[in-house]
Amino acid sequence: MHQATGTPPRRRQRSSSPRSSVLHVHAEHSLNGYATSATLHCLAGCAIGEVVGMALATAFGWGNAVQIVLAIALAFVFGYALTMRPVLAAGVPFKHASRIALASDTASISVMELVDNLFVLAVPGALAAGLGDAIFWWSIAIGFAIAFGPALLVNRWLIARGKGHAVVHEYHHH
Repeated sequence: MHQATGTPPRRRQRSSSPRSSVLHVHAEHSLNGYATSATLHCLAGCAIGEVVGMALATAFGWGNAVQIVLAIALAFVFGYALTMRPVLAAGVPFKHASRIALASDTASISVMELVDNLFVLAVPGALAAGLGDAIFWWSIAIGFAIAFGPALLVNRWLIARGKGHAVVHEYHHH
């Protein structure tokens, strides 16, 4: 809710005016930059969730299947939480903010997690490695680096259509 008026935050209106070629180039650059920013945001949430999940599973001595499920689940939780934070700060109610996060992040987190986990599964010994093993860290780092490309394409496609993080951006205060 807006503090002064008590009304819900309004989404910014999109312009439908035609763009010159200069504006189109600027918009394309902005689209790429915004998609990169959204993908880095996705990467941060996924990385935090995966490392926390793997650390917990290792600490409790859980098997690989539980470790993978927990790491992926926490990647989604942290990814959604990072998206919801600025939306909630804009005064959007929790239920609506959670819907925005689900709609904006599910596709990119899914792609990021799929590609990253397939890479980690393909690296011999990566799943058996502990937090103190170099293979644990480099397999995750390389997996996320590889996953960044496909997730970037997903985010760019969504943002270009006014979906994904384009919706989240409409609630940011500037």
